[in-house]
Amino acid sequence: MNQDLSIVALILHASLAVQLVIAALLLMSLASWSVIFSKLISINRINKGNEDFEQEFWSGKNLNELYSGVSNRTDGAPLERIFASGMREFLKLRERRVTEPNALLDGARRAMRASFQRELDAMESNLSFLASVGSVSPYVGLFGTIWGIMHAFVGLSNLTQVTLATVAPGIAEALVATAIGLFAAIPAVLAYNRFARQIDRSAITLESFIEEFSNILQRNASQPPAGAASHSR
Repeated sequence: MNQDLSIVALILHASLAVQLVIAALLLMSLASWSVIFSKLISINRINKGNEDFEQEFWSGKNLNELYSGVSNRTDGAPLERIFASGMREFLKLRERRVTEPNALLDGARRAMRASFQRELDAMESNLSFLASVGSVSPYVGLFGTIWGIMHAFVGLSNLTQVTLATVAPGIAEALVATAIGLFAAIPAVLAYNRFARQIDRSAITLESFIEEFSNILQRNASQPPAGAASHSR
């Protein structure tokens, strides 16, 4: 007797508990793919923006002009916002007649470190969701499989003769949950690992810029405010 053992047929004939598990896994998979695509676009845009600003920064442009151009942007790159926060604090301290070079540098560095942490938190947003999907989905699928196998064996207990043909559909229905759990988990884990590496590289770029810009500010901190208007590199 031929039986339809396609994925759709197995899901439709599965028990309610297994169907609920499969529905939850499919929703998790859909949500993780949404996060993957949005994060992919976001990280590519961040890297491009950082590269463009870094080229502009090292082109020799006057720092005051550069600050005026990026201070009011709301859609700038993380590197721009870190630069703006450090420069803003440096200029504020100068306006308050702070002349101690160490005080000027420490204030600017604290502002840049705070901005760096905010940018890092923004870049890492939703990564924990991908990690959760990658780690939890196989176990949710396994739960559905165990429940489905239990349900299948309970149904077989009422039969006087058990053959492979009677056992196979129930077991296959149960195993679909594990397969969908892996389908949800594997892309999430791969995407999490890739994004984590890219964010680590971006963090290194931001930290390197903070150190390099701090060196520039340190050289300018010892100059009087009137002589520091051009902020030489």
